[in-house]
Amino acid sequence: MFKCTNKTIFRTVPYAGLTGIYAIDPVHSTIGFSVRYGMVTNVRGKFTAFEGILKLDGSRPTRSEAYLSVQTGSFDTGYPERDVHVTGADFLDAATFPLISFRSSGVLHAGDGHFRLAGHLMVKDVEQPVHIDLGFGGASRDAHLQNRVGFAGTATLQRSGWGLDGNKALAAGGVLISDKVKLILDIRAVRLNQVEGA
Repeated sequence: MFKCTNKTIFRTVPYAGLTGIYAIDPVHSTIGFSVRYGMVTNVRGKFTAFEGILKLDGSRPTRSEAYLSVQTGSFDTGYPERDVHVTGADFLDAATFPLISFRSSGVLHAGDGHFRLAGHLMVKDVEQPVHIDLGFGGASRDAHLQNRVGFAGTATLQRSGWGLDGNKALAAGGVLISDKVKLILDIRAVRLNQVEGA
């Protein structure tokens, strides 16, 4: 789970002091994924270019909102040949669909710093509902007196729901790439509407 390294100013509920609009900090955040490959291992990677906004309502967390935009071509598994293939026409088709987007539709407070975020994920102009399990990682003020918050989350997606169903059967049974993709989020965001002395 996300850990703040600076002085913590908000630890647990209530979250009233967190209310505000935050910009996701891409330098200190990760949008990663893991998918089963060849029936024996997992391929892990991340998207390296993205931006997003969090509208947090600390008094009523269930009214909070989240918006995220990811550059499809920034898909990175550390293996350039594979990355070119995945971002090509057979899968993400980054040239035609340069952005993946997410917009929240509701938040359920699951207690003890945990939330379930519902929303809609659009890939290749196909929008599907998703649910993300989130944990509140803490809040702090950094050396520049900027208020920051952290969240860690996971979701399991079926890539075929967005038409990303290219695959190859294995001689020993099964398929080369699992239909299930685990999304792994580690988000840090900076409050935009800073209040002097707050």
